[in-house]
Amino acid sequence: MFSRLFGKPKTESNALATLDKMNETLELLEKRENFLLKQVAAEVEKAKGFASAKNKRAAIQCLKRKRLYEQQVEQLGNFQLRIHDQMIMLEGAKATTETVDALRTGAAAMKAMQKATNIDDVDKTMDEINAQTENMKMIQEALSAPIGSAADFDEDELEAELEELEGAELEDQLLQPAKTAPAAPVHVPVAAGRQAARPQRNTAEDDELAALQAEMAL
Repeated sequence: MFSRLFGKPKTESNALATLDKMNETLELLEKRENFLLKQVAAEVEKAKGFASAKNKRAAIQCLKRKRLYEQQVEQLGNFQLRIHDQMIMLEGAKATTETVDALRTGAAAMKAMQKATNIDDVDKTMDEINAQTENMKMIQEALSAPIGSAADFDEDELEAELEELEGAELEDQLLQPAKTAPAAPVHVPVAAGRQAARPQRNTAEDDELAALQAEMAL
């Protein structure tokens, strides 16, 4: 990731080029080794042929050449082993270098960020945030408070208004038509009812009152 952001380091490019070169050399050595092994096998076959033909001198010459080829094969094997050893060390060094470069890049980036935002700026920013928060709380409390308070009204005026309301309500009740309750049924005893049903006799006083009313009507 850092190589994409900041470019590939020169040491890494050199290491990759060296590893590529070593791989090419290994391929060449392997090809040479395979060729020599074929030569060894060929000399062995020749030696067998000469031995069968009772040509001991020619057979021995073939075996000598076989030994020479085998020596070269062994030498090439040592070369390949050396190159493999160097490649392992180079790959380890490359990994170490990449790790150090990554740590160095990270440290530089962190240093740059710390330089852009020092502790004083952070404290100042936090103070501004706290102040703005307090101001916003005060604004919200002011907006949510009721328009008037009960302490702003005169108690005497409120009591006088209440008395007026009670007087008006009483007056409305007096002006309303009275509702007559149905008369409760009167239970008349049987004996009393019989007496009331009997016609009463006119007394002398009743007769005089009737005569006086007749005269006044005239």
